[in-house]
Amino acid sequence: MLEEFVAANPSDAFARYGLAMECAKTDDDAAAETHFRQLLAAHPDYLYGYFHYGQLLLKLSRGADAQELFRAGIAAAKKAGDAHALGELEGALEGAVTSG
Repeated sequence: MLEEFVAANPSDAFARYGLAMECAKTDDDAAAETHFRQLLAAHPDYLYGYFHYGQLLLKLSRGADAQELFRAGIAAAKKAGDAHALGELEGALEGAVTSG
């Protein structure tokens, strides 16, 4: 159902995010990555996307890519003035750097 909604409304950020999260939840990692990438390309201010896409990249043992994504999310959070998202992304980056 989400796939149909996204197909009909490809610019809907929340729907694209929901589809990416559902794909990640069902271990369809390739589709999740595609949807996260499309989400952030169209909506670079969608801060939740950076965190969860980064988590997916960590799960896929792509730590360097996750760190780069978290840094981009930190910049977006600063630009948006979102202290909560900034803190979460900084914590995620610290964890990614620490874990290797």
